[in-house]
Amino acid sequence: MNSLKYMVFTVLIASASGVAAQQADDQAAADSAPPPSYPCEEDERFSAFDFWVGEWDVHDASGTYQGSNTISREQRGCVLVENWTGAGGSTGTSINYLDTKSDEWVQFWIAAGGYHIDIRGGMTDDGMLLTGIIHTYNNGITTPFRGLWTALPDGRVRQFFEISSDGGETWVTWFEGFYTRKAAD
Repeated sequence: MNSLKYMVFTVLIASASGVAAQQADDQAAADSAPPPSYPCEEDERFSAFDFWVGEWDVHDASGTYQGSNTISREQRGCVLVENWTGAGGSTGTSINYLDTKSDEWVQFWIAAGGYHIDIRGGMTDDGMLLTGIIHTYNNGITTPFRGLWTALPDGRVRQFFEISSDGGETWVTWFEGFYTRKAAD
């Protein structure tokens, strides 16, 4: 009977050694695995606003030149960065990203003229619709604000901003611009 116990004990020790060896092999494989993937490049939700990416000339509805804008995908597709230069010299920058916790697109815009815009939302049948606030530094006023970006059939993008002075009951146009891709040099 002692030899049977010894044989069972030996088999158990060998099995445990095999499991430990397999775990060590698995850990070694994990340590040598390729670096993690870039989720923003692989998840199509991060490309919902890509129709706005590019170098643009911006005109109002009457065709008057308003400025130029460059929107670039950065950080392996996790963020869109906007850099605006207005025809009169105004400038501004926005950071646009998908908040994966809320599944909403977020834009935070800062203008050298002393205001910021903080809006969020997502794709609708009409385009990318983001709502929130605009805050003006010199007077400290915060007002409801919304923006709609629509990809047009001719390749342009319409950017339509509205502001409300009555808490969002009614809206008036703040800016309407039509983006045309700059010609390649």
